[in-house]
Amino acid sequence: MSTESGEITTPAPAHSIADLKPKMELRGRVKKIELYGAFVDVGVGHDGLLHISQLSTERVKNVNDVVKEGDEVTVWVRNVDQAQGRIDLTMIRPPGLGWNEIQVGQTLTGKVVRVEKFGAFVDIGAERPGMVHVSELASGYVSSPSEVVKVGDEVQVKVIKVNSKKKQIDLSIKALEEPVRVAQPEEDDEKVPTAMELALRRAMQGTEMAQEYEAAHKSSRNRREKRNEKHRQQQEELLSRTLRNRVK
Repeated sequence: MSTESGEITTPAPAHSIADLKPKMELRGRVKKIELYGAFVDVGVGHDGLLHISQLSTERVKNVNDVVKEGDEVTVWVRNVDQAQGRIDLTMIRPPGLGWNEIQVGQTLTGKVVRVEKFGAFVDIGAERPGMVHVSELASGYVSSPSEVVKVGDEVQVKVIKVNSKKKQIDLSIKALEEPVRVAQPEEDDEKVPTAMELALRRAMQGTEMAQEYEAAHKSSRNRREKRNEKHRQQQEELLSRTLRNRVK
């Protein structure tokens, strides 16, 4: 069984198939060897199947290379079908946390197993360590993960993303930091404006700014019109003088 830290605990001895649960650790005796695996008596009235793929994390070509009839072995329960009386076993120690047990928002305790430039890897008891990106190590700026954690540190982390297909777990230490409480200013004699008063002030300020802009724009337009009018008058005077000279 798994704990919040991902550890597996050894349950009480099982006496029947009804007592078996996934991840339960058992001691048994190999009764029969087949090409595809071995049958193990775990003392519950039904032999469990230890498939060849569950004998080791490395590839096994021959069951007899790992176990033989009569061997005492330690196994873990993978699946139980009480109706069919079927028990699937494994000699590969299961992770404390299965992929279906890891949820976003979950808080776990783990150990830092590797530190890289981009973040730290934390063993939370799952099949693979989760990663705390450098941006999730602390609320402030962190130039290097080694400033915050080192290999062997026990840390609390929060699950922020899980991708079981890619076997990726994103964790955060920053998400567990307590929010900074901003001290409230002491009351004084000055009246604090209400939200409505603030909105009214902003509206008035906006109106004043618009009026100032309009006044400036109007003044500029008047100056431009005066310059254009003066220029037309000069052109008319020049044209009149030219016509008078031709008549003479």
